[in-house]
Amino acid sequence: MGIVNLTPDSFSGDGILAKSPQETLERAVARAWEQIEAGADILDFGAESTRPGSVPTPEDEELRRILPALEALSGCGVPLSVDTCKPAVMKAALAAGAAMINDICALQAPGAVEAVAGSGCALCLMHMQGTPQTMQEAPHYHDIVSEVRDFFAARVAALTSAGIARERLILDPGFGFGKTQEHNLRLLARLDSLRVEGLPLLAGLSRKSLLGALTGRPVSERGAASLAAAMLAVERGAAIVRVHDVAATRDALAVHAALKEMERKQ
Repeated sequence: MGIVNLTPDSFSGDGILAKSPQETLERAVARAWEQIEAGADILDFGAESTRPGSVPTPEDEELRRILPALEALSGCGVPLSVDTCKPAVMKAALAAGAAMINDICALQAPGAVEAVAGSGCALCLMHMQGTPQTMQEAPHYHDIVSEVRDFFAARVAALTSAGIARERLILDPGFGFGKTQEHNLRLLARLDSLRVEGLPLLAGLSRKSLLGALTGRPVSERGAASLAAAMLAVERGAAIVRVHDVAATRDALAVHAALKEMERKQ
């Protein structure tokens, strides 16, 4: 999953929001095609920063940023995902051709389930403790692995009871969203145990502060650590990795896949 950030304040420094809507659209389309040509299987568009301490983006502004990009890329041949927690944005994005809603609030906002229920889109449910404004102030768990898994089980049960087909669901443990460095490492180490009812897992570790804490490197120099994190996530069962550097990640995973295939044949 290749990332396309339509924000001015992305933590990773790759936000492409420009001074004019037309320039933003041109940058978004160019970035999307870069990710596709690098080998992205899915594009994930975000028009609201959710970094720690971020300020919520007004609904109309989020729509203004994202809809033109979706419409311009509707025939690109790659599924388009929209990273949003606002029901109105979900509805508009689906009408504009989005194939996935990637929600950091796991469809818990009033009206979110209703916004996606009539669509056949994929739905990524992320775990977060608190909100982006407060989540890193003092995250606390008794047993983070079991608590995240219980959260997934509860959300899957709630959504299937509401008529959402289980096959539409993807689970994201939310690395960096209300977690300390130790919490993140525990989740990564036991990623395979977070799967509920066989549903696929998505891991988003690319360039995150965990990698900065481990390596001492700024965001712009976390490429190698991001590759290592993606490899470890796939090794532990991730079906999708959400990344900034698509080409390098594909190369690393190609080596991993070749080794697994050789071991399978032995």
